[in-house]
Amino acid sequence: MKAIILSGGKGTRLRPLTHTGAKQLVPVANKPILWYGIESIVEAGITDIGIIISPETGEEVQAKTGDGGQFGANITYILQEKPAGLAHAVKVARSFLGDSPFVMYLGDNLVQSELALFLEQFATRSLDALTLLCPVPNPSAFGVAKIDADGKLLQLVEKPKDPPSNLALVGIYIFTPMIHDAIAAIQPSARGELEITDAIQTLINWQKPVEARQIRGWWLDTGKKDDLLEANRVILDTCLETSIQGDIDAESQIIGRVQIGEGSKVLNCTIRGPVTIGKNCYLENCFIGPYSSVADEVTLIETDLEHSVILKGAKIEGIHKRIVDSVIGQRAHLKEAPRRPKAFRFMIGDDCQIEVV
Repeated sequence: MKAIILSGGKGTRLRPLTHTGAKQLVPVANKPILWYGIESIVEAGITDIGIIISPETGEEVQAKTGDGGQFGANITYILQEKPAGLAHAVKVARSFLGDSPFVMYLGDNLVQSELALFLEQFATRSLDALTLLCPVPNPSAFGVAKIDADGKLLQLVEKPKDPPSNLALVGIYIFTPMIHDAIAAIQPSARGELEITDAIQTLINWQKPVEARQIRGWWLDTGKKDDLLEANRVILDTCLETSIQGDIDAESQIIGRVQIGEGSKVLNCTIRGPVTIGKNCYLENCFIGPYSSVADEVTLIETDLEHSVILKGAKIEGIHKRIVDSVIGQRAHLKEAPRRPKAFRFMIGDDCQIEVV
């Protein structure tokens, strides 16, 4: 069994952050989104992983993620020259996949369920395709599945006006090599892409064994700012363990589950978890409220922060109104001028310098 993770795309919904970087490398709880998928796949026993990359962000993904050694995996990078659809990504990975069954995992998804459970069902039921589903309140915004009482997949519909169910495609699929034949038989969709839903529908039309299963637990799409903040909240709420490795002075107060990395200094601050703070940060006269993630090498001085994500190397100083529901890009510099507004909400890309007046 092999796996491919899709890590291309332009990430337009997360701009300006993704003007300068890959959306799959945006951190959730101080870990790149892509890495959660890698860890899930390795935990399921699959260590031969291909990562589909784009010309725009591929080098960054390779430099950040490496050869897979840190995950106990062997990673091969596969270039997809243009974003021509999920099925096209499988097509360009054909030489890597060979005749192996494989998992296809969208690199901007976060899923709580254990992948190994679905791999076991895929094998024992001798399926050609298994799709994972999650009930959603707004199925018209997703690819939606129609299934029978036994879990047999009857139909897939992309963003239907009248959904046949509330079960959305999660973005994790398991296939045998039969999917390659199905991809070869389909044509580009109206938007000019080879759709994986069309390939799966072709397998259904050929009466191949195709089934679907609902995941247990949460599924988080991280395509927009509010989605990213919600993913950060859920991960901190469910996965964070207390670990204090930095220097905390006697005037500071740590409440709840908090992580502070090596080399970080905290002076006269209140930190109320769940909060994660990276390595080599400097915090002085700050309140850091719940569901905040502060990446490595961040400086926060006289700042109140809550339910926000601060990326590597950012600097925020002298902000005397609380910053909430915000994402601040790498190396961004934010400071307040003498006049003070009532409240702030930010989506700030990498390398910005902002003075609030």
